[in-house]
Amino acid sequence: MSTLEIVTLPNPVLRQRTHKVADFGPDFQKLVDDMIETMRAASGVGLAAPQIGQSLRMAVVENLPDEDEEGNELPGTRQLFVIVNPEIFWKSRETVDGIEGCLSIPGYLGEVERYEAIRVRGQDRHGKKMRLKLEGWTARIFQHEIDHLEGVLFIDKLTAPENFWTEEAYRAQFEEEEE
Repeated sequence: MSTLEIVTLPNPVLRQRTHKVADFGPDFQKLVDDMIETMRAASGVGLAAPQIGQSLRMAVVENLPDEDEEGNELPGTRQLFVIVNPEIFWKSRETVDGIEGCLSIPGYLGEVERYEAIRVRGQDRHGKKMRLKLEGWTARIFQHEIDHLEGVLFIDKLTAPENFWTEEAYRAQFEEEEE
């Protein structure tokens, strides 16, 4: 496995609709492994193929683990997903605002409204059909990554133009509100 370069704005691949994956052979399997390694090395929770310069309909997602009172990771609560040719086929009526960042827009955060729960169909890394019921933070990550496959970035979905900050400005604002 190897770490891949993450492309950033204004790279045009980030604004293109992706192509369906049809070949699940050894080259694709290596790409999946490399994407997982790249996402983890960048401390990300999701990575879509366009973010490594590939116009393919696939993404990897690894949700954050649950923690005990001392902040230790609870075993079995971190999940790794590989989703190929995904489609959101159901969305909850409830939406929630949340703060998002993106490995392809480093150093910035913004508030984005997302569906609280979604259902996704697609294929796993070997081409087997799959369906997922997702809610909360994991649903948010999937929506963010699937948007990448349509050429849509979180900055396109800000709740308001003023709800976009550098990481430093956001931390300063958040820390002020805590005091």
